[in-house]
Amino acid sequence: MKNKVICIIDDDPIYQLLINKIITMSETDYDVISFKNGKEALERFKLDIENDKSLPEIILLDIEMPIMDGWDFMTEIDKALTQKNDKTAIYIVSSSIAHEDKEKAKTFPEILGYFSKPMDSNKILEITKVIKKE
Repeated sequence: MKNKVICIIDDDPIYQLLINKIITMSETDYDVISFKNGKEALERFKLDIENDKSLPEIILLDIEMPIMDGWDFMTEIDKALTQKNDKTAIYIVSSSIAHEDKEKAKTFPEILGYFSKPMDSNKILEITKVIKKE
């Protein structure tokens, strides 16, 4: 059986490496793919939709990134997800503690949670357990 996929969309390569290691050490049955901005991820997901491939089960999305930030990504991926019937759980993982960002996240039904960096293995396990129940 193919492993499930967690996608990290974050411009910080050190954070990507850290979260990848945390996921691996958490012994979940997830593979990790990473993108350094929303545009790269969106282009890949659109190709996957065109080729009838599955989208990641979980996306960990940063807000502040160059080229395409997390909010622009959410606006665009919402259009793509309506074409595809896959369930993709999106979580904001940001260093922003701004109340406005947390409130804005609530306006997107695809966003299931908002976590402050850094993520730890307990948060990863919490997220993957929620997805398993669905």
